[in-house]
Amino acid sequence: MMKQWIVQGKKGIDSLELQEVPIPSPEDYEVLVKFHAASLNYRDIVIANGKYVWTAIVPGSDAAGEVVKAGPKVTRFSVGQRVSPIFHLKHLYGSFDESYFPTSLGAKHDGVFRQYAVYNEESCVEIPSNLSYREAATLPCAAVTAWNTLYGGPRKLKPGETVLVQGTGGVSIFALQFAKMGGAQVIATTSGPEKADRLKVERADHIINYKEDLKWGETAKKLSHRGRGADFIIEIGGANTMAQSAQAAAVDCQVSVIGNRAGPREENGHIGESHGTTMFTTRRILVGSRQLNEEMNTAIEVNDVKPIIDAKTFRLSELKEAYTYSETGQHFGKVVLDID
Repeated sequence: MMKQWIVQGKKGIDSLELQEVPIPSPEDYEVLVKFHAASLNYRDIVIANGKYVWTAIVPGSDAAGEVVKAGPKVTRFSVGQRVSPIFHLKHLYGSFDESYFPTSLGAKHDGVFRQYAVYNEESCVEIPSNLSYREAATLPCAAVTAWNTLYGGPRKLKPGETVLVQGTGGVSIFALQFAKMGGAQVIATTSGPEKADRLKVERADHIINYKEDLKWGETAKKLSHRGRGADFIIEIGGANTMAQSAQAAAVDCQVSVIGNRAGPREENGHIGESHGTTMFTTRRILVGSRQLNEEMNTAIEVNDVKPIIDAKTFRLSELKEAYTYSETGQHFGKVVLDID
């Protein structure tokens, strides 16, 4: 038997229920993975709060573990290999297709906040050899999303370009790390001095407190290389921060839209009034393919990139406490669960 959490209802954290169920068995082309660690994303809280229509699913999308049993026709992995499932189980390469939505872990498809799970061998990747299980458990959603913003689109990041990241959530921190790895200048926004100090440690070149500087888009442009603006913008806030992103953008900037953390658009936040003649491209990012995941893992291994994990960690049995902590926004980096 094994333990797993499910989202039952739409009551927020109270929707989480711990169950005991049989350990599944792999079929011909499947592997049984024993998880050792998992990590939380903002998306997990949104799902528990009932912002999606489905329920009665195992939450969570990011985890790492080892193959403990393989079906007789499996060729990609063997028992003992360290792996992670990919975020959209059917998105192996190329552009995203709507048919992949039902394979989204922790949403329409049972996720990873459990001790064991079975996956088709094509839906897993080997984790970087330089990372622990806890570190690797942070990668499948936030890190792949960040990698996609810089290297998955029609434009790829080049040394010397400027990247603007918003906040200190998982995607933004990974984007900062990957941008510095690629030789870019990074401008980061944050809400307070403590997180600003952490961003300095992670080698952000310039840091803007967006609560004190309401025109942080203009400031970011002035701070960019030769004042030309940001070449890549990681847009986390959504409609209510897009106007400032437009102010920061260089001509031909690539704006990657990740979320809507800042809430609905305010009346004075209309993008059309803010960007003048600046031309930029927006991309809606839906994580990324297995191919991007594997390319990212190779880069992490070669460059010895270490994911940033919050100092406070939890056990699988403490999932509700982990949700509560994540919801406060006090963490820096990823919140990780240890799984026995």
